[in-house]
Amino acid sequence: MTQTAVPAVPLPVRIPIREIVPWAVFVVLLALIALYFVSAEQGATAVFANTYVHEFVHDGRHLLAFPCH
Repeated sequence: MTQTAVPAVPLPVRIPIREIVPWAVFVVLLALIALYFVSAEQGATAVFANTYVHEFVHDGRHLLAFPCH
């Protein structure tokens, strides 16, 4: 009696959406805050009075093609 090998069928991986959503919201919020500081933190729209944030992200601003002066 011979037995034939049956190829294993891969089972689909279930992604728990309810566990991912809070982390996705957190990451999107951090990305929006970073985008604000790189793109708009200067001059009249500045949240902070001095130019420390502007100078800290200055090279990144030019790298991402945001005008700053």
